[in-house]
Amino acid sequence: MIIYKDIISGDEMISDAFDMKEVDDIVYEVNCTMVTIKKGADVDIGANASAEEAADDLEEGSETVNNVCHSFRLQSTSFDKKTYLTHLKTYMKTVKAKLVEKGAPAEEVSCFEKGAQAFAKKIVANFKDYEFLIGESMDINGMVALLNYREDGSTPFITFWKHGMVEEKV
Repeated sequence: MIIYKDIISGDEMISDAFDMKEVDDIVYEVNCTMVTIKKGADVDIGANASAEEAADDLEEGSETVNNVCHSFRLQSTSFDKKTYLTHLKTYMKTVKAKLVEKGAPAEEVSCFEKGAQAFAKKIVANFKDYEFLIGESMDINGMVALLNYREDGSTPFITFWKHGMVEEKV
């Protein structure tokens, strides 16, 4: 399994265990689902759920969460358009510096710059559709992942900057 960590904060952002695809060689889109979790000890004792009565509503102490956000402890944050663009500009400069520092080929750095600018325009055009997520450390200088919904309006997906993460095999 590969864990993808934020190149700046070191926060774990996603793993290849989730349904992810690369888009425009600049971001990863990860499909999510909403799951119900039970607070406290949720131990699977192997009982046959079909033989038991299914609860219609959430049990007391249960909540419905996004599986990716819950698994990687991604925290919700908010931005207005101007503040987000300021953050994004600084973030892109930092990622570019990290790419150069690790010895990435010039064409990869150039591809990142061009692709990031084009994708940023898509974000700005649909700014109101996004929710913003940061890693567990809540490092505001790190990656801000983008939560959105597919055309059906109910299927969530999260967008992560490809060049803003490092892979770690576990």
